[in-house]
Amino acid sequence: MTDTFVRYQHDAGIARITLADGDRGNPVHPGSVAQLHDAVRAAHRDGARVIVLAAEGRFFSVGGDLGAFSAADDVTGFIDDLADALHRVVSELVRSDAIVVSAVQGTAAGAGFPLAAAADVVVAAEGAKFSLAYTKVGLSPDGGSSLLVHTLGLHRALRLALLGDLLTAQDAYDAGLVARVVPADELAATVDQLAATLAAGSAGAQAAAKHLLRDVAAPAPETALRAETLSIRGLAGSADGQEGVAAFVEKRAPQFGG
Repeated sequence: MTDTFVRYQHDAGIARITLADGDRGNPVHPGSVAQLHDAVRAAHRDGARVIVLAAEGRFFSVGGDLGAFSAADDVTGFIDDLADALHRVVSELVRSDAIVVSAVQGTAAGAGFPLAAAADVVVAAEGAKFSLAYTKVGLSPDGGSSLLVHTLGLHRALRLALLGDLLTAQDAYDAGLVARVVPADELAATVDQLAATLAAGSAGAQAAAKHLLRDVAAPAPETALRAETLSIRGLAGSADGQEGVAAFVEKRAPQFGG
C-alpha cells in the first residue's frame, strides 16, 4: 500500500492540496513530490479556479528529507532527480491559470520555504517562520529559492541564504511576501474566505493579471530552477555537502573543509 503524503480534494472550483505527513514535518522526498505533482495535475484536469496549498501538523514543511539523502546510494543522482521533480511542481504552480493560495503554519524551511512562496497569495499564522537552511548543511538553495529575489530583494535573500536568518510571519508581511498574518486558529477560515472570494471573481482577469505580473518579475522561471538543480546536484556530491548532511543526521556540528 502506498503511503499518503499529499491529500487532494476539489469542490466548486477550489482544489485543496494538503501536505499530509505532518507527524514527520512534511519533508520533501521523491514520494511526497510525486504525489504533489499528481495533485497539481488533478487540479488542472478538474479546471480549478483556485489551488489552496496547505499542510497538516505543526509545520508547513521542514524541507528536504536529509535522512533519505544520507541513505541514497547515489546522492548526486538522488538530489538531481528530486530537485528536477520539485521544480516541475513549482513551474506548474507559477504557470497555472489558477490562483494559488498557500496557508503556512509553523516553519517553512529549506525547500518548504520556496514551495510556500510559489503561491500567488501567501497567508501565514502569527507564529509562522520562514528559513533557507541549505548552506548550513553544505548545499545551495533549490525549490525556487532564487525566485525569492523578486519578492524580497537581493540583499535580504542573500542574508537568508548566507546567514541562515529566520523571517517571522510579520517580517515576511513587511517584506511583501505574505498577504495576511492571522492567529493560528483563524488560518484555515481566512484561507477559505480568500479562496471563495477568488473563485467568485473573473477567472480570465485574474489569470491575465497573474501572468502579466509574474512575467515581468521572472519571464523564464525554469531557467532559474534548472540552475538551482545543477548547483545543488554538484554540491551534493562534494565533501562539504556529504559532511553537512551526515552532521545533520548525526545531530552534530559539521566540520566543513572550506
